[in-house]
Parts: sequence; C-alpha cells; structure tokens
Amino acid sequence: AVHGRNGEAPIPVIAASTPIDCFDMAFEAVQLALEHMTPVILLTDGYIANGAEPWRFPAAKDLPEIKPPFIKAPNDGERFLPYLRDDRGVRPWALPGQPDLQHRIGGIEKQDKTGNISYEPKNHELMVKLRAEKVARIADRFKPIRLDSGPPEGEVLIVGWGSTYGSIRTAALEMQAEGHSVAHVHLRHLFPFNKGLGPLLKKYRKVLLPEMNSGQLRQLLRAEFLVDIQGLNKIQGLPFTSAEIKDAVLNLMKP
Repeated sequence: AVHGRNGEAPIPVIAASTPIDCFDMAFEAVQLALEHMTPVILLTDGYIANGAEPWRFPAAKDLPEIKPPFIKAPNDGERFLPYLRDDRGVRPWALPGQPDLQHRIGGIEKQDKTGNISYEPKNHELMVKLRAEKVARIADRFKPIRLDSGPPEGEVLIVGWGSTYGSIRTAALEMQAEGHSVAHVHLRHLFPFNKGLGPLLKKYRKVLLPEMNSGQLRQLLRAEFLVDIQGLNKIQGLPFTSAEIKDAVLNLMKP
C-alpha cells in the first residue's frame, strides 16, 4: 500500500485494529482525503471483517467536523490559481460552476500554481516533491502516540498493527501481571508515521513486531528509524495466539 503507486505519488495509509475501530478509521480516512486533497488507503483484513463486538452508532453531531479547502473567489488578485497551496501543502477545491474559478482537471501533469498542462521535466520533479511534502505534513495533525499498556521504557516493546491487536494486548497484559517489563503500542498510521514513534522505539532494549504477513511494516520501520526490530510472522490465514506472542517475547528476553 505504501509503495503501490506509480509516478512517485505517496498517499496516506491507515489501518483499523478491531471491528469498532473500522468506523473511526473509515471516518478518519474520509477526513484526511477531503481536508488534504489526497487519496487515502484504509487497511483491514478478513479476521476483522468476520469479527463482531457491541457498538453504539454515534450521533452525527458528535463527530468531528470535516472542513474541505473549498474556495469561492479568486486567490491571486483577479486570477484563480488551482495549485496555489496553503502552509500544509494543500491546494484549494473549487466546486464546479463557481464564477471566475475555471480550471483544468485530469490525469496529465499540471504546472505548479496555474494548473496548466505541463510536460516540463523540472516541473514534474517539483510537483512530485510538493505532493510528498503534503502527505508528510499530515503527521502534524496526529495525536501524540500512546502506549496501549506497559511501562514508558524498559525491556521489550511489542509493536502491532491491524487485527493482531487482541492477541498482542492479551499477551502484554499477562506478561505485565507476571512481572515482566513489557509494553505494547498499536499503530493506526502506517504512512506517514506518528512523529513520536521513533523516540518511543528507542526506549526499549528489544522491539518485537508480530505481523500477519512476511514483515513489510518491519522493513519500513527499520529503514525509517534504524532500530533492530525483530519480526514474528505468520502467513497461515489464522490469527496469532497470545501464547505464540508470549513465547516470542520470552525468547527475545533471553541473555
């Protein structure tokens, strides 16, 4: 998902961890897409889709307001520049039919600011960098990262994402009750990462990342933060058990 597009066009990637979390993350995906003018990928899996838990449908008035960057008048004197970006790197959104806001849309590369069709190599490179900066700045709006359980620093940090949440949480709580220095953090934002993630990873002697794949997130985290994260991978169509995770943690803690 993170590197799955051509043309050097990164987009935000987020992940739900439980059936209830699917609503919150779907809402956040829409919010990011509309407020930052970008596609968003929301990851779930079959284990979450087939799960169930009680949930009270929220009232619309209690949900955060979504504020798209709509524009109603020219933004450069008497001209409208459809790619004149704000301090977040977001361009304005002109609804069809607005007077004096005529502009081109389509898949061909646009010129910076004017939105005219451009085949200039340097303009293409500029637009690639602007899009990447826009996505990177989305991390500015994320809440500070917090642990699901465990000490703020110590022996082992278990990092999870997606449907591994329940198994990891159970394993971490059981090991904490047994007196082990084990913490658990579950990631919802896979690209860009939360700004507090790097410092958090470095507060533990060992880091374990259970994944229901061959270790894609582990590769990304190791490359981004230069932390020797150990993987626990399972590709069997079956979820982890808490016992499997506890065994992996105990092996990591061996001298």
